[in-house]
Amino acid sequence: MRFEQVVRSTPGQYISEKGALAALKDTLVEFKHPYIITGDKSYAAFLKHLPEPLDLPVLRYDRTASYEDMERLANLAQDADVIIAVGGGKVCDTGKGVADKLNCAVVTVPTVIGTCAATTPVAAVYYPDHSFREVAYFKRTPYASIVDLNLLVESPEKYFVGGICDTLAKWYEAESIIRHLEGNLEANVEMGLAAAEVTKKILLRDTKSALAFHAKQEVNDVFKRVVDTVYNVAAAVGCFACEYGRMAGAHAIHNALSPFKETHEIEHGVKVSYGLLVQLAAMKEVEETKHLIDFYKEAGFIYSWEQLGIEEAKESAFAKIADYAASDKESFKLAVPGVKAKQIVEALYLVEELGK
Repeated sequence: MRFEQVVRSTPGQYISEKGALAALKDTLVEFKHPYIITGDKSYAAFLKHLPEPLDLPVLRYDRTASYEDMERLANLAQDADVIIAVGGGKVCDTGKGVADKLNCAVVTVPTVIGTCAATTPVAAVYYPDHSFREVAYFKRTPYASIVDLNLLVESPEKYFVGGICDTLAKWYEAESIIRHLEGNLEANVEMGLAAAEVTKKILLRDTKSALAFHAKQEVNDVFKRVVDTVYNVAAAVGCFACEYGRMAGAHAIHNALSPFKETHEIEHGVKVSYGLLVQLAAMKEVEETKHLIDFYKEAGFIYSWEQLGIEEAKESAFAKIADYAASDKESFKLAVPGVKAKQIVEALYLVEELGK
């Protein structure tokens, strides 16, 4: 069995409530040498909601989520027995990578609702120039994920939108992979697929309301339900279904967009959700593509090439994206077996047409 196929659970502890940071001190009681890895804005948000100060060493990541930065930080925290990753997806991925190198535990404290990075044993790894490198698989899921709803309701909306977008793709990517399998599914794969279907159901139903409550900074059951879906329910998809519940066409388009510098400021999940439209169009799922475009328009998500802000001419950019996404190293072929670059170009143009 390849390591990517090994089933790992969601976090050992998932603490999601108002004022959840009060639980951090007790969570760390078993450890002797904790280190915090964080960014500037994320650490400020963390301190604002931390009930009492923690006298711990604090290291800043360099915003890349690269192996190079993980190595640098691991060298600075050689005696750590737990890494506390405080921040968004790249901080959490960096913290997990550092903990993996040090063979120690990791506790995540997400400060934006951007991806399920805080709850998974997987990371999106980039080069130092911020272009996508690969997906990394680590030995363990977080020891604990502490989800403070009071902190998160104050986080920037763009990250929440990105998290919803990324999570919505879970069902469509998992289903596109599994539909090509023969025979009955393994129990863990069925479990992951069921979790993916739950994410789709909740997000299509509750996204508009959750975004409205977030805008008013109101923590309630709807907001918590969507937050927990983005983090923990979404994590269960890949943790149980493994490679059948992770990335397919939508993420391949995300990766193909990363060389375009204009997309570096667009949230990961937003690019994935645009890629989902391309995946569905390439699968000839025209009605579902239309349905999602309508949902995107209502929710304020990106659904057209123009919204990505890429300056290169559409024709040449589409050709580059299609060549990248259709390559053997990418995952589009899991959704459309044997996919050719020409099919992806046609899908990109179809999304443009349907979005008018």
